Amino acid sequence: MSEQTQRQAYWIANLKLVALCLSIWFVVSYLFGIILVDQLNAIKLGGYGLGFWFAQQGSMYIFVVLIFFYANRMKKLDEKFNVHED
Repeated sequence: MSEQTQRQAYWIANLKLVALCLSIWFVVSYLFGIILVDQLNAIKLGGYGLGFWFAQQGSMYIFVVLIFFYANRMKKLDEKFNVHED
């Protein structure tokens, strides 16, 4: 595989990972916290509706989890394409 092809493959894999993380964050923060809030509020979590929880806390927790997920996956991706730091 040429260096240019390897760079393109690395960049495409990176963009797919970013798109996945942004899609998950969109679903959790926008759909669960705003659009589907009434349906999710039928489920109680700690005395509060699940939709309210996603709007107030859930999207932030998911964002932090996604940061660690992204860092872990990028480390593996860097090693796969041999662009990792020693």
